[in-house]
Amino acid sequence: MHDLSLTRRHLLSALGLGAGTAALAGCAGLATADSDSGGETSNLRNDMGQAALGEIPSQYSGRTNILFWAPWTGGLFEAVSELFTKFNDSQEDIYAAIESVGGYADLNTAFTAALQAKAVPDMVCFPEMQWLQFYFAGALTPLDPHFDDEWNTDIYLPTYVEEGKAGEETYVVPFARSNPLFYYNKTLFNELGLPVDTQYTWSQLREFGPEIASATASGQPVKTFAYAGGGGAWNASAWLWAFDGEWSNGFEVMPDEEPIRELMTFAKEWVHVDGHAYSAQSAHTDFQTGLVAAVHGSTASMRGLTEAVDFELGAAFMPGEINQPPSVPTGGSGFSLVKTESQERQDATAALMKFLGSAEMSGWWHINSGYVPIVEAARDEPEVVALHEEDPNFTVALEQLENAQTVAPVNWFQSGVNALTESFGTITGDNGEVQASMDTLRAAYEDVLEDNREDLEALGI
Repeated sequence: MHDLSLTRRHLLSALGLGAGTAALAGCAGLATADSDSGGETSNLRNDMGQAALGEIPSQYSGRTNILFWAPWTGGLFEAVSELFTKFNDSQEDIYAAIESVGGYADLNTAFTAALQAKAVPDMVCFPEMQWLQFYFAGALTPLDPHFDDEWNTDIYLPTYVEEGKAGEETYVVPFARSNPLFYYNKTLFNELGLPVDTQYTWSQLREFGPEIASATASGQPVKTFAYAGGGGAWNASAWLWAFDGEWSNGFEVMPDEEPIRELMTFAKEWVHVDGHAYSAQSAHTDFQTGLVAAVHGSTASMRGLTEAVDFELGAAFMPGEINQPPSVPTGGSGFSLVKTESQERQDATAALMKFLGSAEMSGWWHINSGYVPIVEAARDEPEVVALHEEDPNFTVALEQLENAQTVAPVNWFQSGVNALTESFGTITGDNGEVQASMDTLRAAYEDVLEDNREDLEALGI
């Protein structure tokens, strides 16, 4: 299911498109259905039908059926499924089906295959800027023609709106948006007399190591920090910004290697010299069982961690170092409308997006997932106000929003994300050499940028 090396060239090849064709379609912008139904400048594509739906509940039969492929599992999928039920019960004309395809990488692969097979869902949800590759492939259609006085980009948090635009048109509306947080075992920190409810630095956390290791869990000294999944490329943007570096600037990769060398050396020594950090297979599981005192996680981890741990959960801004607090990457995803043969289904899908963009539904999703309440008015929902008064952890992500920014363009692509994850995995998991890891990452990044140069230049990068 996973295709961890999907590149723009692979995508276009799968769709049977030449690079120039896709780029020109993107540069020209997309017109409405009135101009050319089925052509490249139309919001309709007559050869692109709907993917197979599962069994439709009898109470929803006879309606216009639309399909969403959700990149979530577990509690998040259950929560968003409940929202779909609320929508389906709210009116009589549309049935919105939801299917889990796994995670974001799974959706990337599945949607590419669906485009090739010309049997697609009506709505998709890609993280951060990764929707752009599908925009350039002509797979998405603008949302602006569906906006009205009640539903438009003005209702959403401005931080996330621009990331959904290409040119003057909107291709993504925010939904499950987030930023990374530092989660820690507040009970343990209090017992050890360590500072809580504060802004940490990486050096400070490293200094805590021997003290935290004086506590034990399952007969083992407690570790201070767990690097997740080989490093976690998303978090790595905040790590590097803390060290005052950048992964790329336009098409220039690693314009200054020194901050990256300092960051990677720090991680290598923390893991392989101090022994107080490590690369975890399941960092959050280790955190929940008390094996490690702190982890990173999305805003969306808030609800699950709050309910899973048997100690007091602490949530804080991402650690700083030279920059305190550091910038943090915007995260999560929003909804995109897939270009299909049906205007009726596109209209129905837009109606679903409008429903999910109401203050009430946005507030409900925030409370039950932890994702940021992406609709401005949702913050004033009584249940949201009560939650933040009861549990200030939920407020941390909102306060950190002022430090959020879009990641470097090289990490807008799955192949760039994979290269960064593998690079940090080499350092934290395999005790690899810092310079060799940087050299490998540089080469991979240069390939990613060159592979996508045409599209990025079309966006003014």
